[in-house]
Amino acid sequence: MSRKPGKSGEWEVNKGIAEAILRDRTQRRKVMSFFAFLLLAVFAVGLWAIDDWLARGLWRFLIYWGGCALLAVFVMLFALFDALAVLREERDRSE
Repeated sequence: MSRKPGKSGEWEVNKGIAEAILRDRTQRRKVMSFFAFLLLAVFAVGLWAIDDWLARGLWRFLIYWGGCALLAVFVMLFALFDALAVLREERDRSE
């Protein structure tokens, strides 16, 4: 299989951006708060704006709220990662 030119370069850039976000506490918290507010907005839209549309089909309902559940799990895992990273940073600082 041949690779498209630049695919490897894009991967390295994306990996670098992700590493920078995960290593910097303020960036990590900004991204985490963005996803938390996004989750609240998605919940609000599902509860008030499109509730009638979701009620008209079982698959719509399951796919929408399943996606919300996945987003909530992502936010919780990100918060757990942040807590563990802070503990590691503080432990390394005290040594």
